[in-house]
Amino acid sequence: MQRDHRGTVGEIFIAFLKLGLTSFGGPIAHLGYFRDELVIRRRWIDEKGYADLVALCQFLPGPASSQTGFALGLLRGGPMGAAAAWLAFTLPSAIALFLFALGAAHFGGPIGSGILTGLKIVAVAIIAQAVWGMAKNLCPDRPRAGIALAALLIVILVPIAFGQIAAILIGGLAGYWLCRMATEANGAVVAFPVSRRIGILSLALFFLLLVGLPLLATGTGLQGVALTDAFYRTGALVFGGGHVILPLLEAETVQTGWVERDVFLAGYGAAQAIPGPLSTFAAYLGAALGPEPNGLAGASIALVAIFLPGFLLLVGIMPFWNEFRTQSSAQSLMRGANAAVVGILGAALYDPVWTSAILEPAHFALALTGFLLLTIWKTPPWVVVILSALGGVLISLISG
Repeated sequence: MQRDHRGTVGEIFIAFLKLGLTSFGGPIAHLGYFRDELVIRRRWIDEKGYADLVALCQFLPGPASSQTGFALGLLRGGPMGAAAAWLAFTLPSAIALFLFALGAAHFGGPIGSGILTGLKIVAVAIIAQAVWGMAKNLCPDRPRAGIALAALLIVILVPIAFGQIAAILIGGLAGYWLCRMATEANGAVVAFPVSRRIGILSLALFFLLLVGLPLLATGTGLQGVALTDAFYRTGALVFGGGHVILPLLEAETVQTGWVERDVFLAGYGAAQAIPGPLSTFAAYLGAALGPEPNGLAGASIALVAIFLPGFLLLVGIMPFWNEFRTQSSAQSLMRGANAAVVGILGAALYDPVWTSAILEPAHFALALTGFLLLTIWKTPPWVVVILSALGGVLISLISG
């Protein structure tokens, strides 16, 4: 239950700005930071209510930590509080990646190229760790392992964005039939300040944009509409954690020729070294695009478009969540969809991540070192990124 009914927009903005500047480690770590700051210290919501809110955001597609922050802002300060929470948590990493995109093109010489090489290599270690961890948690039995393998094969055989969408849809349907288990614990009840009318309108807008943007992009031929469609569609299909964004965005930007593969992977590596949500990688890509709009305009469009569908779904399901979450069929669908994203991420680990970054034995050694630092020594990801960048410089100086 909520303990303190309302707060000021300024209070919410300051609280989330602190989190946006200090929350390293990815979505699960972000949820821990939120708990320490907002549940334990500020007492905006109690433990049971927070657990219920996290369950809702992990159930839906979209960036779970950002959705949780958005919902906490909504509970605390209404719509303006939700906007303040998202802006404050998102802008620090978005600005950092935007500036990196502007400066990456000027990286030259052995040091600059070595840093970019190290950032590409560290992406191998981080994605391998994500695949390993997600497989253990989301594919613990034969049916879900089979769904993950089938999703991997679908993505390999249909190496375009449609293949990834099909893998998630087929995975959800397979989960409906193969992953029927006991309904999980219900947890607490949180009364979200959203009416059923607003919820239905949000869901209608979500689906209208999901269907309408591709048609509008095709009909008008406008690059700005195509850019909005690509990032909106990606945000609507990000099941299972922040790293799943990689293959979806790669299909929408690299395979379409909008962004060079090396530029893509260097930015993804850089995104691991900064706090805040991983989805702000969209700001980097929007700025680094070849076709216009790019720069600040492209970054702004991509950033808003990738977060918007997750927020629309969150607001849309809020009035119905406590009833819907008890349905075993809904939980079965999500088990299958989550298993499918493990297969999608496994395919992305090989291509484009491995094939673009591991070009010689020294690259493999550096990637393996990063993987062991993450998995065995539990080194913070941002430390591994810095070490990998330094390792890339050393490799560049030795070979050059």
